[in-house]
Parts: sequence; structure tokens; C-alpha cells
Amino acid sequence: MSAKKNLAHQLIEQHLIRGNMTPGEEVQLKIDHTLCQDATGTMVMLEFEALGLPQVKTEVSAQYVDHNLIQSDFKNADDHLFLRSASRKWGIWFSRPGNGISHAVHMACFGVPGKTLLGSDSHTCAGGAMGMLAMGAGGLQVALAMAGKPFSLVMPEVVGVEVTGKLPPWVSAKDVILEMLRRYDVKGGVNKIFEYYGPGLENLTAMDRHVIANMGQEMGATASVFPADEAVRAFLKQQGREQDFVPMQAEEGADYDHHDRIDLSQLEPMIACPSSPGNVVTVREVAGKPIYQSYIGSSANPGLRDFVVPAQMLEGKQIPEEISLDINPTSRQVLEELSRSGDLNRLLLAGARLHQTGCNGCIGMGQAPASDRISLRTVPRNFPGRSGTKEDQVYLCSPETATASALSGKITDPRDMEMEYPAFTEPDTLTDMRPLMLAPEDRSNEIPVELEKGPNIQPLPEFDSVPEKLSGPILLKTGDNVSTDEILPAGTDILPLRSNIPAISHYTFSRIDETFYARAKKHAGDCFVIGGENYGQGSSREHAAITPRYLGVRAVIAVSMARIHRRNLINFGVVPLLFKKPEDLVGLNQDDMLKIDDLPKQLQNGRDIEIQVTGGKALTVTHNMSEDEVATVIAGGLINEVRDSH
Repeated sequence: MSAKKNLAHQLIEQHLIRGNMTPGEEVQLKIDHTLCQDATGTMVMLEFEALGLPQVKTEVSAQYVDHNLIQSDFKNADDHLFLRSASRKWGIWFSRPGNGISHAVHMACFGVPGKTLLGSDSHTCAGGAMGMLAMGAGGLQVALAMAGKPFSLVMPEVVGVEVTGKLPPWVSAKDVILEMLRRYDVKGGVNKIFEYYGPGLENLTAMDRHVIANMGQEMGATASVFPADEAVRAFLKQQGREQDFVPMQAEEGADYDHHDRIDLSQLEPMIACPSSPGNVVTVREVAGKPIYQSYIGSSANPGLRDFVVPAQMLEGKQIPEEISLDINPTSRQVLEELSRSGDLNRLLLAGARLHQTGCNGCIGMGQAPASDRISLRTVPRNFPGRSGTKEDQVYLCSPETATASALSGKITDPRDMEMEYPAFTEPDTLTDMRPLMLAPEDRSNEIPVELEKGPNIQPLPEFDSVPEKLSGPILLKTGDNVSTDEILPAGTDILPLRSNIPAISHYTFSRIDETFYARAKKHAGDCFVIGGENYGQGSSREHAAITPRYLGVRAVIAVSMARIHRRNLINFGVVPLLFKKPEDLVGLNQDDMLKIDDLPKQLQNGRDIEIQVTGGKALTVTHNMSEDEVATVIAGGLINEVRDSH
């Protein structure tokens, strides 16, 4: 590796507290900013409360309400009040319902090149668009970062992606990241940072880069990093924060662990077919299929241009009556600008449906498509059932493709439309959103703030340490690429229960096996789950680790695991084990009995773990936990470990 540092290494080195920057080794980093959203934030605040600190110790911590916006009963509204009171109590910025999606709002209000950002949402990595080291994590690690504790992770390799050329008409940033997903699929980026550089970046705005960085998570990447250059300066100036600009780029001659190249001029409209972000083909390969819905908006396409270009495409036209064109503005800032410019009216006159600013259908909060009908969406994920419709047919595409298809009523390559590509230029200034947020107060001389806890907010369950002898059945056997959406789903019925582990646990693994909860309760003891490759991909939701543990799952054995979910298992005392040979998975079946003797000692003494299987067979599995992670999982999780250390 060259002595010249790439940007990712600079960012890590500047925040390194402990460890060596050797791929595969554990490092600990100082965290400057934290970000929470409401679907994960209630748990983060309960965890922070348990730490007993008077204030957060980060430079900036922000709590956004953008996921659980539908108030069909008291649950979500109560959570919003709780999060507001927690923000006031501990010195956290609070973004109220309707302000917008956390990632785009944080970038506009607080993003600063060179800073680290840790969020309890996997798409926090979008902050890498402006030269930040931005990563998603489980809520408990975010709570500890808010308390001033370092963030531990495996030192990733860095993939240098040289960007050249200029995007042709009808091709945009979403097509860039879909092309990357075509190359790397949903697990090719695990334990890697993708760093983009090269002359082609001159042709990508900061918000274009946000699209690419956001969906780096879908490749399994730890982070995506772009330089802080004139495009980032222009973005900060537009937000009234040019003084926060800090130039950041790779040193000339810097090298990378891996190399790739993408010529923007050679790209064409791409689309991810059901039901994986990695199932990417060109739009023309699936063109002609009739659709029911086109959905524009989300953290994956949050920029003003992602709404203006569709509005210009729709001017003077109307979508067919059988098509639902759903518009999800990213923020109040975007909605205000669309209204001021007349583009909102163009969308409405064409027959579009306007939804509130927030995540909405991306997380299954409304906008579920009709049965057996195709939905085109500019969201980052299309995991099975995530939309709220069982066995859905969700395709991921650009705003241009979504709009062209809405007009024709079928999947359409936008290049086949008989119109000129709309020109878009970013406005010089946009409305400052920070006055719409509740800023931290100096509470040193005031009466302490009482937390407002509604009846749905229940304490975290207490979990015991790892037993000396662990025995129980394989309660579930899964396949490859099981997502956290399948382990613990989202949706209008489930998301409001995020603060109530006993209640939400009823839905554990329900997308895979509707009998899992009943079988777990009937067994009422320790048990195992086994899986294939990339187990736990997708969302950072730690509930996908907490609820299995609550129902008795003490260990998960898989061929490989996604980064965030693996750490969430450790954080709540579930032992993450790995098959030494993928074929060992084939020989195990649901209801087989497993027994591990001297489990804590085996974890401490080496990598290999001996398991006795039904019928007297022996199986050797392994683990890749660090010494600190082993201590955490043996203690029964991070809360136990932190509490016992005081």
C-alpha cells in the first residue's frame, strides 16, 4: 500500500482511538455526530437512560421523526412525545414529524466534511456524500457513542472507484449505484469502504452522491466516501453553511486495496427486479410489463432534482387512471421549493398523489401496492414483503424510469420517450431547516426534564449471561440473504411496537415462518437458528436481534453474516457462529438438537467451537469475534457488560 493516504484512511486515522489500520483487525473510532430515527430511536433513548448521564457528549446528536408517522392510534404519537422529552433532557436536536427524512435533513443541517457520523439507521452511510465517514450501527452502539464511548468495528478494506465521463440524458445517479449493485450484489461490499474519485465527479452534485452513498449499504459496505470538493462547497453554500466547508480528498498517488472504474457516459437506465437490490438488469430487459404504482422519493432519491425532473416530464400530461403515482417529498425544504417553483402543481395536475414528508412506504408505512401488481420505487430496498404486501413485486429504479413508466402504464426505458431530457439547475439557496427543529438547551440551572413515557413504552428485558452448557433445538433453518425485514418486519401494525419487546416479538421471523413465535413460546427454552450466506442483511434494526433473544435464541450459526446484524447479536448476548464449510449447513435440519459444552471457555480459548448434534454427530463451527466482542457476548450483551463494569 502506498504511503500516500486515500480519503477513507485519512478519516479513520484522524478518529482512531485504538487499534491498527490493518484490514480485519478491530479498531475503535471517536464519533463526532450521531443520528437516530424514531423507529429505532425509542430503544436508543431507553438504552441511553440506563447509562445515567446528564447530557450527550458528542458534537452533534440529532433525533428525527420520519418513519412512524401514521398515527392510527396512540402508540406512534406517544413515542414522538417521548423522543421530544428525551431530546430536551439530554441535549439532542429534535426534528419533529413532517420535517423530513433523517439522512437528507442531517446532511443539509449538520453535515461537515471530515466528521464521523454514526446512526441507528443503516442508510446513515449517505453522509459519505460530503466527505464524512458515515456508518450505520445498532442502537445500543449509537447510545454508547452519544455517551462519548468509541465505536468498534473491523477495519475495512478500501475499494477505490475511479469515476470518469458524464451521465448521458435519461441516466442519473440511481443508475450509477444500480450498476455497482449489478457488479457486487448484496454482499460484495461486506467489510469494505467504497471511495469514489476521479474527473467524473465534477459531473455529480452532492445530492447525486447522496444517492450513491445511501445505497452503498445495499452492497453490504461499511461506508461510501466521496471527496469534499467544489460540489460539496456549493451544497453547503446553498444551505447557508459555506463556512462549514473543509476540503477533503485522497492524497495524490494514494492507493487502494481494490480497484474499480465506472465510466458514467457508458451507463444506461437500470432496474433492480424483485426481490433484491442486487437483482439488477437494464430497464430494456424488462420493459413492457404492466405496472400498478410508481413511487418517487425516499432517502435513496432525496434531492430536489429527483422531483423537478419528473414534474417537468409530466407537464401538460396525465397519468393513466389505473396508475398510482406516489410523490413522497424528502423534507419541508424540498416541498417548499417545489411549491414555490410550480413543480408541485405540475405533479398534482398530472394526477400524482402527494404524501407527507417522510419515509412512508419505503418502510412499509402505507402505500402498499395491490396484490400481484408491479410497483416501481425509487427507494433503496425491495426485500420480500417490505412494502406491506405479501409476495410483492417491487422494482427499484430512477425517478426518470418511474415517471416514464407511470405515463405509459408499463415499465419503460425513459430514453424511449419522445421528449427532450428536462434541464435542471440547483437553486443558489434553499430555506434553512434548522429553525424548524428543537435545538438543545442549556439545562445546567433548570429543573430536570421528565421523560414522557406512554403505556406502549416498556423497559428493556434483562438477559442473562451465556450458560456453561448450551443445548436446544434448531428452531428455524433459513436460506441465503435473509434480511432483518424478514427476521423482524416493519409495517403499520408492527413498527408502532418498537418500544414494547414482548408485544413486537410476536412477529419474529413471521415473514419466513408464521409458526415461529408459537413454537418458541411452547419450547420456552434455549434454542438455535441456522442460516446461509449474508444472514441479517439490510436494516440496522436491533430488534431483529433482541426479539429472537427474548424468545430463547442463544446462538445463530450461518455461512456468513452482515456487519451490523452480527454486531447487534453480540450486543444482546446471541452468539454469532459460522460454518467452517458451507456444506455443513446441508446436514442440519429444523428440530435437530444441538449441545455445546463449556461454551464460554471455548469462546475464550480459540476460534473453533465443538457442537454435538442429534444422533451423536460432532460438528465444528467457528467464530470471528474479537476478544472484546467475546467478553460482551459472554456477559449476555453490552448493557450487562457496561453495567457490571461500574
